[in-house]
Amino acid sequence: MSRASSRAAAVKAPRLPLNEEPIRPTFRRERAALKRGVWPVAGCDEAGRGPLAGPVVAAAVILDPDRVPRGLNDSKKLDREEREKLYAKICASAEVAVAVAPPSRIDRDNILRASLWALARAVMALPVKPQLVFVDGRDRIDAGCDCQAVISGDAIVSSIAAASIVAKVTRDRLMVRLALAHPGYGFERHMGYSVPEHQEALARLGPTIHHRRSFSPVAARYLLESDDPDEIAPAVLPL
Repeated sequence: MSRASSRAAAVKAPRLPLNEEPIRPTFRRERAALKRGVWPVAGCDEAGRGPLAGPVVAAAVILDPDRVPRGLNDSKKLDREEREKLYAKICASAEVAVAVAPPSRIDRDNILRASLWALARAVMALPVKPQLVFVDGRDRIDAGCDCQAVISGDAIVSSIAAASIVAKVTRDRLMVRLALAHPGYGFERHMGYSVPEHQEALARLGPTIHHRRSFSPVAARYLLESDDPDEIAPAVLPL
């Protein structure tokens, strides 16, 4: 075999799996803060930035160091049954608060600002004021105390993972309730996300008051139904 052929074969050879353990959230950051005398420590996260309908739901959680539920993980990595079980355990053992940014605030402020506003409100609603807050993502929030943004925090920080579960379960339950009030959209299945079923329902039934007018598929439907283009929010978000 020529040197060129050997090099090509090496390039095409599949990489062997490393059999690494999947990354799971730990209580390491919270426990380090506790050892420094910084407590309570809260984690916060939100659910529902991407959907065309429904609110953004933010949650803040202060875990009990002696009763951290086993199996915490990023809510997106858990199935519905696992999330529901962990939600019950979190609510039974931790301090929990939830805040909601409705579509009207999302349309007025944009999705990022509305999400950060809801996260701050969730922290402020905790029954115990934290001294330190870990928030998922790149942006810190006005939490009234020290705040650290942790990229992919829901995958590596236990309190953020717990908040992601609380936010996701709470929002899913809200969307199921909206499905009862607005049959035909399938909110109970896709939770307001831009899937073909939802797009078809938008075309057939039009937007509800729970749809986000600043998101382009919804704005397009309003534009088709309105004689006045100025009624449409100017800062339409492309999807």
